[in-house]
Order: sequence, then C-alpha cells, then structure tokens
Amino acid sequence: MKILVTGGAGFIGSHYVRTLAAEGRAAVTVLDKLTYAGNLANLDPVLDRIRFVHGDICDADLVGPLVAEHDTVVHFAAESHVDRSILSAAEFVRTNVGGTQTLLDAALRSGLGTFVHVSTDEVYGSIAEGSWPETDPLRPNSPYAASKAAADLLALSYHRTHGLDVRVTRCSNNYGHHHFPEKVIPLFITNLLDGVKVPLYGDGLNVRDWLHIDDHVQGIELVRQAGRPGEVYNIGGGTELSNRELTARLLAACGAGWDMVEFVEDRKGHDRRYSVDCSKIMEELGYRPRKDFDTGLAETVAWYRENRSWWEPLKHRATLVPSGR
Repeated sequence: MKILVTGGAGFIGSHYVRTLAAEGRAAVTVLDKLTYAGNLANLDPVLDRIRFVHGDICDADLVGPLVAEHDTVVHFAAESHVDRSILSAAEFVRTNVGGTQTLLDAALRSGLGTFVHVSTDEVYGSIAEGSWPETDPLRPNSPYAASKAAADLLALSYHRTHGLDVRVTRCSNNYGHHHFPEKVIPLFITNLLDGVKVPLYGDGLNVRDWLHIDDHVQGIELVRQAGRPGEVYNIGGGTELSNRELTARLLAACGAGWDMVEFVEDRKGHDRRYSVDCSKIMEELGYRPRKDFDTGLAETVAWYRENRSWWEPLKHRATLVPSGR
C-alpha cells in the first residue's frame, strides 16, 4: 500500500504520518509546502522511514505524477486558522478549494484507489442544542469554513459524477502535542508558561467538542480502511467545554489564576457552539474516543513544558493572532 499524505508536516497530518510509519504497514509519502504552520521537525522521528516532497498541492505538474505513484491519498493540507481567513480569505480559497480540485483531478486521471478528504465540523455552522448528523446541510459562517465546505462538496461531486472513491471526515476541535502555537490550547499554554496573559474572546461561553489527535488518527484510519465510498463520517471527542471552562482547566494546569486572562473583543461571526453526532462512525466502524480529556490535556501541557525548543522559534516565525475557535 502506497499512501500520499498532503499536509503531512502539519499538526494533525504529522501525527497521522508518525502513526503510520510506526506501524510500518504502508509506504508513506508526504507532500507539504512548509508554510508557516508546516514544520519538517514534526517528522524528525520518522524521516528515515518516509519520503518527503516539498511542494504545493496547487501545482498540477507536481501533483499529477505524484498522485499516480500512489494507491491512496489522505488529504490534510489546508489553510486552517479562522482569524487569518477573516483578515484575508484569498489564500484559503486558493489552497482549500483550488488545491483540493487539483488533487481530485490527478486522482481521477490516475485511477487512484481511495481519496480521504479530511474536513472540519465548522462546515455545519453553529448549533444551539443537539448535534449535527452528517446529513445536515452545510451553513459555514467564516471564510475558512466556507472554503472547507466548498472542498467537501467538490470532493463528493467527484464520487457522484465520476465514481471516484472519495471518503470525507469532519472532526471536532483537535488538541495535543506539536500544535502550532496560534490555536487556543497551545497559545494559552505557551503564553502561561512565559507569564504572558491569555486572550479570551467575548464572554467566553462559546462551546467546542475536544478531540485528541490520537483519537482523530484512529477515526481517519477506520474510514480509510473500512469506510464506504461517497460517505461522510463525523469524528468527535465527546468532551464539550465552553471556552471559559477550558481556560479554567488550562490555568489550573499551568499554575496560574484568572488575573492572567484578558477578555478581548469577540471574533466577527464567532460560532456559538459546535457538536457532531458520531453515531455513524461508531455503529459502522466501531470508533470510540479513547483519550480521557483531563489526561490528554495534562499530557499536552507537560509536552509544551518539556519542549520549549520546538515551540519558542515558532512564536517568532509568524505574527500570532488570538484564537477562540
């Protein structure tokens, strides 16, 4: 089995690659542009067991021959930070929509076996109560979410129109080690470790479901190996917290008090609550989140505490903006 992983030097993609390489069941190639959030150091433990290609998923001349060499594509590569999409949406449309289309065209031409498209719960919009099943309509509210929704629909259209084996996953908020320090959990941890105040959007009552990267990778692999072509699978962690509740846990884990919190103006169009119904992947594929949130959060804080050499340079690489996803 030859698997091409796009965005495999990013947070979730690199954990997927490290997991595959550790299992040794597939020949893995990573295609990554190494933008500000892509970090080749994320792959250091497995670089001798994978092939790395530095390139852009929008480059058809590169993507075409590369996809043709593989049996499966697992597509993580995306611009993913909501705040950045609000400031400038063009790169999100180019990468998330145009890049996905370039990969799909290459997959179709080469007769690729399976195309797993990794998406997000944000495509559904906001939900006041209950949880979204995969059949709910898409109502994205940010330019980022809109670009991912467009990519989802484009990918599914290649299954319906051309018969390409496309499988879509939509995950809730991920957390864990190797997370670029602009997203809320790594931003708050690294700020608190440095004695810097953390920015909490609005009233802090926006609710998210938290999914550890171990469980996300487990879900993606179940879909890759046994999912049905043309289907969408929600992947959640089962721990819903308001941003205030999350902040309280992070403060406690870092030994800080509420005096280290600065309430800031709310994000434009900030979705109030996300919640995915995971019954489909549980019933069809046997998925269950295994990582207890308190345990996973403690492990994550410990990792950042012990790996300053990884994250400190990243806080100087990009102009970080507050995150309340």
